[in-house]
Amino acid sequence: MQYEDRVDALVAPKGSLEMLSQDEISRLSEESGPLHDLFHRCALAILNCGSDSDDPQAVMEEFKDFEINIVQQERGVKLQLKNAPGSAFVDGKMISSVREMLFSVLRDIIFTQHEYNLGRGLENASSDKLTNVVFELLRNANVFRRIQTPDMVVCWGGHSIARHEYDYTKRVGHELGLRELNICTGCGPGAMKGPMKGAAIAHAKQRIKNGVYLGLTEPGIIAAESPNPIVNQLVIMPDIEKRLEAFVRAGHGIVVFPGGAGTAEEILYILGILLHPKNADVPFPLVFTGPKESAEYFEQINAFIGDVLGEEAQRKYQIIIEDEVEVARVMKQGMEDVRAYRKAHQDAFYYNWKLHIPEEFQHPFEPTHEKVRELNLHFNQETHLLAADLRRAFSSIVAGNVKAQGVAYIQEFGPFEIHGDKALLAKLDALLQAFVRQQRMKLPGSAYVPCYKVITD
Repeated sequence: MQYEDRVDALVAPKGSLEMLSQDEISRLSEESGPLHDLFHRCALAILNCGSDSDDPQAVMEEFKDFEINIVQQERGVKLQLKNAPGSAFVDGKMISSVREMLFSVLRDIIFTQHEYNLGRGLENASSDKLTNVVFELLRNANVFRRIQTPDMVVCWGGHSIARHEYDYTKRVGHELGLRELNICTGCGPGAMKGPMKGAAIAHAKQRIKNGVYLGLTEPGIIAAESPNPIVNQLVIMPDIEKRLEAFVRAGHGIVVFPGGAGTAEEILYILGILLHPKNADVPFPLVFTGPKESAEYFEQINAFIGDVLGEEAQRKYQIIIEDEVEVARVMKQGMEDVRAYRKAHQDAFYYNWKLHIPEEFQHPFEPTHEKVRELNLHFNQETHLLAADLRRAFSSIVAGNVKAQGVAYIQEFGPFEIHGDKALLAKLDALLQAFVRQQRMKLPGSAYVPCYKVITD
């Protein structure tokens, strides 16, 4: 069936955000202003959901005639769209999930940029202050009203995965859903979509009508990983660090599927936190899993973690291969352990206040060539601090691969240079080369040009 390639429409919100102040409208309507540009990019990503591209520049070029403007009417606000992607509409009517996510973008951008004005005042904020900011952003998005008990499984993994890996993520999601667990992902395609799809079918079997498919993203990544249409609650966090903190504060356990640099960044983030002495007794179920064809991938990840962070880090997770039922059982039992701990310590079910997150994992890291060169990738430091800078190294590679600003830096100044200890970087380089060989850096079939150079001191 053929749909229109471009659509013009006037769209009203669905049940929320019906009124904006004149100041908010003015900020979002300045076509040369940063807020309008941010809204334009995020809105296009939402409308282009289902796209196979992970190149934000290509998407912007394809839809360079797309326009979006706010129309304030007496009965509320509407969005005027011109030349919007036709895939967001059926017979001229916008798909309901797309409409919900479109206004979620508007809600989060207004709250983040206007109410918080996060570009100022948080640069030297304390750890507690940043944790409260994440809480308030999630509360504003009504995330907590759906979390009544520990049941939120965060699923991490790559957008660029093989078909058999994607099918396995669906099977795992199905088993989680049968056990009445909800799903949170980065909201994109691949390993972010599969668990939601599997859980949605399982929830239907269990007659669960209020299943949660929470998607957490941020402006730098959304254009490269447009939200999948199963997401029924979308939150745009202001940067990757607050996005990562939102995962571990709102989630009760994590399942990691195969992925590339972004998945490695997420793994180092959670391990760095769990390795901090203050979190020694905090239960947080963590499982690495994939089909039998992905066993080598997890052997490489496990070896890298052992060589760089040590055996203590390896004890923080289980590796389960080709057994979706066991993954779901482990996570279900983990939820019971989390529930018992939260009750014993009078901690909330909906937000993991007790988990200590060091400031090194909270303050935004904007990759530039200078900052990447200055990363401390040496063994002579506490393990959780090494994990923090390794996380930043992988974050830089993600930026250079798919984020518009990072791609622009690479085009202008060449690859990021990663410096550090010779033995450590040899392990890092071997892992990255494996990702490239396995086509985990870009979508299968597209040529990958490395955005980094590994240089030993």
